[in-house]
Amino acid sequence: MRILSWRLIVALIIGVSLVSLASSWYEVQAQKDALRRDLDHKAETLGESLAGTAELYLATQDHAGLEQLVEHFSNREHLAGIGVYGRDQSALVVTPGLNTSLPGITQLLKDSIRDNRNISAFTRLRFKRVHVLAAPLHGTDKTVIGGILVVHDTGYIRTEIFRIWSRVFVRIAIQVLVIAAITLLIVRWSLTGPVARVAVWMRALRTGQHAVRPAATDFDFLFPLAREVAPLAESMQRARAAAVVEAGLRNANESQWTAERLADHVRNRLGGSSLFVVSNREPYIHSRRDNSVTVTVPASGLVTAIEPILCACNGTWVAHGSGDADAETVDAHDRIKVPPEEPRYTLRRVWLSREQEEGYYYGFANEGLWPLCHIAHARPIFRASDWEHYYDVNQKFADALIQEIAGQENPVVLIQDYHFALLPRMLKERLPHARVAIFWHIPWPTPESFEICPWQRELLDGLLGADLIGFHVRSHCNNFLNTVDRILESRVDWEHFSVKRKDHLTSVLPFPISVEFSGDLPEADRELTSGEERSAVLAELGIEATFLGVGVDRVDYTKGILERFQAVESFLERYPSYQSKFTFIQIGAPTRSRIKRYAEFQSEVEAEANRINARFKRGRWRPIVFLNRQHDRHEVERYYRAAHVCMVTSLHDGMNLVAKEYVAARHDERGVLILSRFTGAARELHDAIIVNPYDVMATGEAIAQALKMDVSEMGERMRRMRRSVKEHNIYWWAGSLIGALCELRLEQNPDTRRADPDRVSAEM
Repeated sequence: MRILSWRLIVALIIGVSLVSLASSWYEVQAQKDALRRDLDHKAETLGESLAGTAELYLATQDHAGLEQLVEHFSNREHLAGIGVYGRDQSALVVTPGLNTSLPGITQLLKDSIRDNRNISAFTRLRFKRVHVLAAPLHGTDKTVIGGILVVHDTGYIRTEIFRIWSRVFVRIAIQVLVIAAITLLIVRWSLTGPVARVAVWMRALRTGQHAVRPAATDFDFLFPLAREVAPLAESMQRARAAAVVEAGLRNANESQWTAERLADHVRNRLGGSSLFVVSNREPYIHSRRDNSVTVTVPASGLVTAIEPILCACNGTWVAHGSGDADAETVDAHDRIKVPPEEPRYTLRRVWLSREQEEGYYYGFANEGLWPLCHIAHARPIFRASDWEHYYDVNQKFADALIQEIAGQENPVVLIQDYHFALLPRMLKERLPHARVAIFWHIPWPTPESFEICPWQRELLDGLLGADLIGFHVRSHCNNFLNTVDRILESRVDWEHFSVKRKDHLTSVLPFPISVEFSGDLPEADRELTSGEERSAVLAELGIEATFLGVGVDRVDYTKGILERFQAVESFLERYPSYQSKFTFIQIGAPTRSRIKRYAEFQSEVEAEANRINARFKRGRWRPIVFLNRQHDRHEVERYYRAAHVCMVTSLHDGMNLVAKEYVAARHDERGVLILSRFTGAARELHDAIIVNPYDVMATGEAIAQALKMDVSEMGERMRRMRRSVKEHNIYWWAGSLIGALCELRLEQNPDTRRADPDRVSAEM
């Protein structure tokens, strides 16, 4: 690094010196030319003055007058001599020391008399550089009767040029010193220091010591290298953490699911088969910002769970290309290798027109199926045009999958969510040898509710093309089987939770989704305590409070946000001692704002927050803070750690991962979770305070219970919930789902292809 610094400094010094010398040379030449022009003008003026007087003396043959004239002017500054000559160039009067016998000067005089014009030139007189002006002298009849020479010493010009060069060299020397000093500081601050800090970080990672990642600015100078080093360092850190966890679990005779274990497990279960994942949302979005393309990863537990598997088996993810720069980054077959920093699997993008996206996604999926499946008192809207777009988009995804799967012997396809209810049947009819599963991330309604849908039979038949249908909880499986039994001609096997239709058997099983669980952080790795985090959050929001509650949701009418605000209002009414002390922070991410019901609900939430704040607000305290914008994962985790209470009060939800995220974030084993009984998470997190969100007063009482809870009870509850999330994390979910799918046999004998999730979990 020191050699590099000196090479850089020397190169800069040489470069600056050469540039300065070149520019200074032009400056000196300009100054020299100016001095010469000034001397030429001075000689011209003096010559004209002398010539006029000398002509009078020559006309009267006044030799004494000529001598007096020459002597009078001979003391002028820088004047080397004056000579007056006859027509034949014979010297009439010449100042002492002026030798006009030199050929150059004689020729100038001859040319001037012959051509009857003034001639000037810079030449040498003995060893001096001089300026010579030769001018003709005229008689009364304007004929040339002689000539005059005016000679100036140009030594002063050379002296001035030397003086200028000396100033230039001094200036260059100062510039060199300043540039060397600045370069040393820049190298120290922008190169040597950052590289040293990165080296310390890498050494700490290599040796397993506590490593604090350098600031982002430390990577700026060496961006291409940093782009490779940073992921490598993070991989080392994850691998070391996973190894430590695995070693600890082996010592405790336990086994926690990790990304590495999941990848290894699924690779073994696939047995060389390729995995294809289908979802509406893509795992990487390319967007154009400020004339450059940036890559973002949507906040999604699905990406966390599925990506390690696809990386391990070089799989393919098929998704809607929604980024404005997505089309620029794919190849001729609409494919791109991801992740960007270390490509391991293929992302195949499917393009939708604006009309298709409006009809399939915003229309049928989110104005129709979403309210239909969520019993939250929003009327589903079904339009024939939306259904046509939904069918066409499912067909388009089927065509893309057929292209990707072509030639695969035993492909495994995992379809995600209610956007693709028709896709399993479309695939199975064309690829009967493929193993196909679909996971339905939202609730499944009762048969009576589902019968509202005009295309109920088509949707059910499409889903039953899958070999495995997964839901979050058993009750959703029961609702689905009841719906099939009521609407379709089929045989439902309640003992094995399967449906046989058209000689095809479909297993219907629960796989409760979860979140990533990083484990307990060492004390040294915790940046702030919950109290410090709380103080920082309050300071950023500009409010004063003693107790904090938090809710994290999309601004969706199924999440019970209005009921939650009303529960806070009820709590403050019944427990006035908490006024000016308890603040509830609602993080509300805007969503589906193009749908009228969502835009209306957004306004309702803002109005309700404003109404309650207007009623209770005092000074810098507000009972409700509504943060209506997108927050990344790290921002949300700060609020989780700062809050005394987390409220998850969905009116109806498949799982609701916010509850599990809150539990996973509480490394300090503090905080209380208030959880709606209508969420899938309530079936697992029994140590939360379970509430009916429609009962506003009871939910307000739950807030009081949470804030008054004894620390020991709080710790016990949180430890049990954390244990549950740790054992059944997102990797366990993915391993269970894909493991069950791979265990199914494609023969039509039901007894040979039933998958028991309990047995699958035990084997894993």
